[in-house]
Amino acid sequence: MIETVAGVLNAVLVLLRPLVFAAGFVAGVGAITSWAVRTRRISPFSPFARFVRERVDPVLVTPMERKLLRAGGTPYAAPWWALAVVVLGGLLLLSGIQFLRDQLLMLAYASQSGGGLVMLLVKWTFSALRIALFARVIASWVGGGPYSTWWRWSFVLTEWFLAPLRNVIPTIGMIDISVLVAYFGLGIVESLVLGVLR
Repeated sequence: MIETVAGVLNAVLVLLRPLVFAAGFVAGVGAITSWAVRTRRISPFSPFARFVRERVDPVLVTPMERKLLRAGGTPYAAPWWALAVVVLGGLLLLSGIQFLRDQLLMLAYASQSGGGLVMLLVKWTFSALRIALFARVIASWVGGGPYSTWWRWSFVLTEWFLAPLRNVIPTIGMIDISVLVAYFGLGIVESLVLGVLR
C-alpha cells in the first residue's frame, strides 16, 4: 500500500516537473515584459504593451501589486515579486512531494523490521527539531516572536533545550550562537541514539 502511494507520488513528480518549469518560464517572460512596459523600456502605447496590460498583468502581476502596495512597496517591483512567488512556489511544491515520497519509502522499508520503525521515528523527531530551529532563525529575521501565530510552534519545540544553552553559551557581539550549537548538538545526540538502537 505504501509503495503504491509512493509510486503515485513519483508519477505526479514526473508530470509536475515540466509543468513547473513551463510555469516558471512563462512567468519569467511575463515579468520581463510587464517590467519593460512599466519602466517604459517598451512604449506603453504600443499594441504589445496593451496586450501585456490586458492579458499578462491581471493574471500574473496585479494580485502581487496589490499586496506590495499595501506593504509600502513600489509597483515596478511587482513583476519580479510575482516571478519569485511562481518559481519558489513551484520549487516548494516539488520538494514537498519528493520529501513525502521519500518518507513513505523509508517508512515502507523500516516497517519490514521492528527496530527500523523506531529508528525512523527517531530520525523524524530530530528532523522536526532541526526544522524548528531553522524556523526560529527565519522568525528572528522577519520579526516573528514566541507569541506569533505563524512561529509559535518553533518556539514550543525548541525553547526547552535552547534556554539552558543560552545560559551557558555567551553571545558573540549581537549574535546568539546557541542555535548553531543546538543544531550541531542535535546531530551528535541523534547519532548517539541511533548507535544505541543499532
